[in-house]
Amino acid sequence: MADKTPYLSIEEITRKVSIGPTRFGHPCFFCPEDIKLANLTIKHGEQITFNSVEEVNGTMAVNCGVVRNNRSHSFTFPLSQEGKFYECEDDQIYTLKEIAEWKIPKSRNRIVKLSNTLHMWEASNPLPENFDGCLTLTPVYEVQAVMKFRKDIVHILSDLDVEVKDITDCYDISSFLQPLSLEDVFERTSKEFPMVAEIMEGPQGSQKPYNLLCTGKEIVIYKKYQAKRVLASEIRSDFPKRHFLIPMSYKGKFKRRPREFPTAYDLEIARSEKEQLHVVATKAFDSPHRELFSVSVGDQFLVQQCQTSEVLYEGRKKVVDVLACEQILSDTYKKVLLPMYMEGGFVEVIHDKKRYQLSEICKEFRLPFNVKVSVRDLSIRDDVLAAVPGLQLEEEITDSYLLISSVSSPVDSWEIPVYRLNMSVHLLSKNVQTVVPPATKTTVEEISEEQYYMVRRYENQTLYPPPRPPKKPTMLSPNTLFAVPTQMASDVLQAPKVRYRIFSFVFKSITITGHFLSVYSLCFTCVSLWHLTQMALSSL
Repeated sequence: MADKTPYLSIEEITRKVSIGPTRFGHPCFFCPEDIKLANLTIKHGEQITFNSVEEVNGTMAVNCGVVRNNRSHSFTFPLSQEGKFYECEDDQIYTLKEIAEWKIPKSRNRIVKLSNTLHMWEASNPLPENFDGCLTLTPVYEVQAVMKFRKDIVHILSDLDVEVKDITDCYDISSFLQPLSLEDVFERTSKEFPMVAEIMEGPQGSQKPYNLLCTGKEIVIYKKYQAKRVLASEIRSDFPKRHFLIPMSYKGKFKRRPREFPTAYDLEIARSEKEQLHVVATKAFDSPHRELFSVSVGDQFLVQQCQTSEVLYEGRKKVVDVLACEQILSDTYKKVLLPMYMEGGFVEVIHDKKRYQLSEICKEFRLPFNVKVSVRDLSIRDDVLAAVPGLQLEEEITDSYLLISSVSSPVDSWEIPVYRLNMSVHLLSKNVQTVVPPATKTTVEEISEEQYYMVRRYENQTLYPPPRPPKKPTMLSPNTLFAVPTQMASDVLQAPKVRYRIFSFVFKSITITGHFLSVYSLCFTCVSLWHLTQMALSSL
């Protein structure tokens, strides 16, 4: 929910809100009064997007932008700019982890409305049944620290009654181990690789190869890089669905499976030049206009193209967008027009029996695309995809990886994801015996519902579901064009920088409260893409 307490200056916003190149680094505000700049006037109530903080002509300023008539106008605000700035309404859905790390400004709380919960959390749901009110979130912080002569990370609760003294200048910081997250390692320059590291805190979970990354194990980190993956979900009507990230090097083969389309608009989106889309209606539709076709269950169509057509609506002629199709009859074809706003149901008829490699599917067809593994990847000992009855290949993503192997037995190397694996290491001064990594094993990564949601959010920062047509015809321009939004380059979500200081702690007393769970362990509001889509559609 939007924060109703205003910020009184641009400088206050930069101190309390994250502004930067990440997805959550572009907050939006509005001012209830006009703001006159040198070459632009920001109108009251106009949404202002804050993009970055930079030095302009020797003065710190914020690069901002407004959108008018589908055109973006850029300008800068000096930090000294005063006024009342309110947070804009936001119709997006967030996990608790996202809110805790990025959406709670410093020294403020956050009011949220619960949208959905993870299935694993339902058994211990502390909220009343059918709760639909608002919650006030107040973060409970903890300090992560390292102690001299110890390799593990110490977690200090924020409610401990201690006296703290900064003794950084009295100690050599090199005598302390400096824990690095995978994000910190990834930010190192390419010239620093390969490197040897010891794991201080290993990742949770039993999935290979992550279960081999235990505390105290020494690993070789050969290089960092970006790699493509295909995000896929299990096809099933009930929850929970399994989700996978499939590398482009996957050697299994796929057969096509029928796709389902809820509206005529979805048929237009899925239409391709490579082959004609053949569908069967699964839901009847009575057209309110005699110029347009009424659909019965079982009708078969070949989808042609999108066009416009005049219809008589309440005694007046109006132009509506329609989908031109050919109805398949017993011995002939009939040209028909389906209204684009038609809420029906269609299932694809597959005539293609070919087996495809993953790279072929991504090249020849538009995702999402339904498949089933017909020939498993023999290079993988346990191909989890082979046992899945049906998969929907949803989209290609680009993710960040580190290539590692074990120091003690460097037989194989693995790719580990930088932004989905919580792991801390410290670098060792050992020399790497070889700069050539051993053979890399292809791995299909099964991800949780939360990780699935996070991957889609960070990859598609500006990609939203296509707008659904209105349920009733409206006056449209004859030149209306249908365009699918193109995917923009992703800004990888990065954790805040870690700054190391040395403190001595004098424990006066320990107040034991109910704050044993850090805010980072309460990621219970992850939702599936379906719910994200429904929220976006409801706002149209």
